[in-house]
Amino acid sequence: MPEVLFEPTKLGSLALRNRIVMAPMTRDRAGPGDVPSDIMVEYYRQRSGAGMIVTEGTQPSLEGKGYWRTPGIHSDAQIEGWRRVADAVHSEGGTITMQIMHCGRVVVADNRGFEADVVAPSAIACPAKVPGPDGVPQTPQMPRALKASELTALAQEFGDAARNARAAGIDGVELHCASGYLINQFLNPVSNLREDEFGGSPENRARFPIMVLKAMAGSIGADRVGFRISPGNKYNGMDVSNPWETFTPFLREANKLGLAYLHVVDMGEDCPDTLAMCRESFSGPIIANNGFNAERAEHVLAHGKAQAVSFGLKFIANPDLPYRFRNDAELAKPDFDKIYTGEAAGYCDYPALA
Repeated sequence: MPEVLFEPTKLGSLALRNRIVMAPMTRDRAGPGDVPSDIMVEYYRQRSGAGMIVTEGTQPSLEGKGYWRTPGIHSDAQIEGWRRVADAVHSEGGTITMQIMHCGRVVVADNRGFEADVVAPSAIACPAKVPGPDGVPQTPQMPRALKASELTALAQEFGDAARNARAAGIDGVELHCASGYLINQFLNPVSNLREDEFGGSPENRARFPIMVLKAMAGSIGADRVGFRISPGNKYNGMDVSNPWETFTPFLREANKLGLAYLHVVDMGEDCPDTLAMCRESFSGPIIANNGFNAERAEHVLAHGKAQAVSFGLKFIANPDLPYRFRNDAELAKPDFDKIYTGEAAGYCDYPALA
């Protein structure tokens, strides 16, 4: 039976009852106005046995939305909806942080239901197709390049989103810097062709992401702010030919901010020695992610390579995943046809063992 996996820990000011983290997963169940729905409240409550839940990606503004029925954190109704989620998780003794995700150029207009700009570091379209409301992949819109004069206000939108999350009772926030979304678009040389101080060298490309982290830390305290990266992940058209040239300057600057944690998607053979390379540049707590089982997670924790491990897919069909790990119980399989559709079915109707 795993031992270290069930030890409590702290990531900054975030207290975890165990080292099992629920990873952020888009599930497309938000209600009208991108407000968290009743079934979202139940979904997160059921999984409160995790040491910490990281919510699905949540847009900080109208412009940040790219996918169908993803929740926001920029309106009063959204704040109230997330308060219901936070209260449900806290009623079970859980800890919950919110992933703040701005899609940048990864936008299908039909997914929004409103008019808003599509923005990116440079006017380069996302080469990958994005599912529309019916699940059929569509070609994303061409973005407009952000002006340098817009970036301070845009960074503050993330700071405001962090403040709104805390107003809703959420314990902390995680900046999504992975998977080809806006922050990753600034970091990556294939999507950032700017010729000003926010483009060119890896150090310059990291300037806006660091501005955003500083704005979030300034709003709620650095010890409640984490961030997520996925070196070697080509999702949404990222160049992965030299990931450490891209991420090392960013990690070194982020390391100076006293943040709660770094959440790392370990891409395995596509980016060897990911955790070790991150540790060279970031001295704070690390959450490891991607393809872990209980045994491998225990090994990583016992050898000090990470302070916690996050699980995504396993949490979908196993709301009581920590209980199953502790008791070496069989894991249920998710209904893949209902990952992004089905309302309660395939979402909050998976039974717990206990």
